[in-house]
Amino acid sequence: MTDALTIKRRADVDDSGLPPELPHIVRQLLARRGLTAAEQLDLSLQQLPHFTDLHDAKRAAARLLQAIEQQEHICICGDFDADGATSTALMVSALREMGAQQVSYCVPNRFTDGYGLSPNVVRYAQQQGAQLLVTVDSGISCHAGVAAANEAGLDVIITDHHLAGSELPAAYAIVNPNQPACGFVSKSIAGVGVAFYVLLALRACARDKQHPAGRVNLAEWLDLVALGTVADVVKLDGTNRVLVQQGLQRIRAGHCRPGIHALLHVTQREPERLQASDLGFALAPRINAAGRLDDMAIGIECLLSDHLTMATELAAKLNDLNAERRSIETEMRESAATYVAELQLSEEQLPPLLVLHQEDWHQGVVGIVAGRVKEQFHRPTITFAAGDDGLLKGSARSIPGLNMRDLLERVHTLHPELIERFGGHAMAAGLSLAPENLEAFQHAAVAVATEWLEAEALQRTILTDGGLDASCFTQDFVAQLQRLGPWGQGFPEPLFDDVFELVQQRIVGQNHLKLVVQTADGIVLDAIAFNVDTQEWPNLSVRKAQLVYKLQLNHFRGRTNVQLLVEHLLPLR
Repeated sequence: MTDALTIKRRADVDDSGLPPELPHIVRQLLARRGLTAAEQLDLSLQQLPHFTDLHDAKRAAARLLQAIEQQEHICICGDFDADGATSTALMVSALREMGAQQVSYCVPNRFTDGYGLSPNVVRYAQQQGAQLLVTVDSGISCHAGVAAANEAGLDVIITDHHLAGSELPAAYAIVNPNQPACGFVSKSIAGVGVAFYVLLALRACARDKQHPAGRVNLAEWLDLVALGTVADVVKLDGTNRVLVQQGLQRIRAGHCRPGIHALLHVTQREPERLQASDLGFALAPRINAAGRLDDMAIGIECLLSDHLTMATELAAKLNDLNAERRSIETEMRESAATYVAELQLSEEQLPPLLVLHQEDWHQGVVGIVAGRVKEQFHRPTITFAAGDDGLLKGSARSIPGLNMRDLLERVHTLHPELIERFGGHAMAAGLSLAPENLEAFQHAAVAVATEWLEAEALQRTILTDGGLDASCFTQDFVAQLQRLGPWGQGFPEPLFDDVFELVQQRIVGQNHLKLVVQTADGIVLDAIAFNVDTQEWPNLSVRKAQLVYKLQLNHFRGRTNVQLLVEHLLPLR
C-alpha cells in the first residue's frame, strides 16, 4: 500500500543565525531541524545541562555514596531492552570503579515477570543479598515493587525516563525528568542518560567529601550512553545529541569497551566510520534480541565483559539470537499482512488503528511487528501475543498525531475493567489484558483513535529537503553532512528527492535493487533500494523515476564513492 504516498518538500526557514560560511542547503537542513544559532553546533560535553537541574539527583547521589562508604550490597534492577541493558552495564561497571565492592544486577524475565520492578524482582534482589535497589530505565510506575521493597526494609532509588502517572511510587529518591517536580530541560533523555546523570551527581558528591570516587572519569562510559540513547529511539534534542556524539567519537577513536568492539566486529562495522544509524540498526537489535527471545543477561554480560575473547563469544550468541528473531519476525509480519489483506479494505477504508492477534505469535517480537505493520499501512498498530501468565501482552506503535500512551489511558478511564496494566511513550507503549477482553478493547481503542486522529494524519506523507544540484553529489559534501550529525529521531537525517534516468537495474542479494542513475546534469551515480518487491522490480520499461533518497559514502574494495540510498522509488515513464 504505497500508492497513496505524497512527497512534500520542507519549506525554507530563517537560517540567519547559522554560520554564513556554511552552504545555503546545509544552513537550511539545520534550521529546518530547529538549530537557529551557531553555538547549537557545539556538541562538546560543556554544553550538557547541569545535573543539579534533575530533581532528586543529589539525594540519590548522597544515598549511593553512603552505600559505597558502608559497602552495602547495591542491586541494579534493569529492563529487558537495549536502553535497559546499557543502563544496567553502565551502573554496575561505574559503581564498581567508584569503589562499590558488592554490586549485582537483576533483570525481569519478559515472559514470567513482566516489566519493571515487581515484587518478584524484589525477591530476586533479596536472594542476592541486596541492601539498596536502584532501578534503571524503569520504576516510575512500579508501585507494588517499591512497596514490597519498603516492606522488606530496602531503600529504592528510581532512575527512569518514562512518563509518570498521577501518583508516584514511595521510593527513597526518584530521578526522572518526566515527573511533575522536575525542571530538567531535556525531557527526551533516555534511561541510560538519566543513569549517567545520577553518576555525575555521585561523582560531584564524592568530590565534596574528598572520596576517591570523585576522581573517576565518567567519559569512559559514553560509548554505552550513546548506544542506549540511539537504541531507545528518543528524540535527539541538544542534550542527547551531545551524549551520542561524544560516545561516537570515543568509539571511532578506538576507546570503547570490548563488548561494543565485539558487536561492531560481528556486524561488520568499522569503528572509525561509525554513524549513529549503525548503533540503531546493527548493534541495538542484537542486544534487544537477547531480551526478546532468551535472557537479557547475555547482552548485559557482553557489555560488561573486560575481555575481548569472552565478549566475542557473547556477541556471536547475540548475533545468532538476532537471526532467529528476524526469522520469527518475518513469519509474524507475513501473518499480519495476510490478516489485514483479508479485511479487503483499501488504505482509505482501513480503521484508524489496527489491533492484531494470532495464537502462535511470539511475545518477544510483537513490538517489532507492530512497528513494521505501522510502517506498511501507516496506521497506529497494537499487536498481541499470549504471555506465560495467561494474559495477552500487547505492544503498540503510533504515528504522528496520536499519543499512544494517552490513548491507552483514555481507554482505561472509559473502561477500567479492560486493561490490566499499561505504560510507555507517545509513539510506543505496552499493555496487558485478559484474552476475553480483546474484542472489547479493540472496539474501545478504535473508537478513541477515530475521535482523536485527524484525517490528514492518516495520509502517508514523506517530508524531504528538496532536490540537489551537481555540487552536492561529492564525497566532501556527504562527509560534511555526516559531521553535522548525529542524525536520528527528532533530528532526521537529510532526505532528498529528484527525478533520475534509470541507466541500469538489477537485483542483488535476495531482494535489493541495485541501480545506476543519471541526473538532469548528466552526473552518473550508483544507487540501492533495499527490500523491494521483486514482482515489480527490476522493470526495464521504466526509464525515468522520482527517487526519495539519502546520501551515503560507499566503501568497497578500497574505493569510496557517493551512493544514493533509495527510500522510495516512484516510476514516471
